[in-house]
Amino acid sequence: MSDLDDGVASVRYIVDDVQAAIDFYTNHLGFTVRTARLPAFADVTRGPLRLLLSGPTSSGARATPSDAATAGRNPVHLIVDDLDAEIERLRAAGLSFRSNVVEGPGGRQILLADPAGNLIELFTPAS
Repeated sequence: MSDLDDGVASVRYIVDDVQAAIDFYTNHLGFTVRTARLPAFADVTRGPLRLLLSGPTSSGARATPSDAATAGRNPVHLIVDDLDAEIERLRAAGLSFRSNVVEGPGGRQILLADPAGNLIELFTPAS
């Protein structure tokens, strides 16, 4: 096992435009670029989460069957301290949401989509 695998969870997202994905995740959601091999690939991290952003020419995208190449329904789940403040900040940046705020016994959440349509769930736990 490599040092990167120690305590880090990696998720691969197939994206149309790697630079647009980098800009989205770093400018709006607090990720940091670890590696960028444009235009094919980049990986960005936030805490123990590593997103592998695979563009059309990357091996990850080329290995993905064509019937599974569209953005998925499984969102990355990011915990935020103040959901309302995050929604306001992201709307001010010109981003739109894919759902309304949903409230349940575990907390409140809303869905955002990256430029390729991959879902990100912003979640604030119930107190």
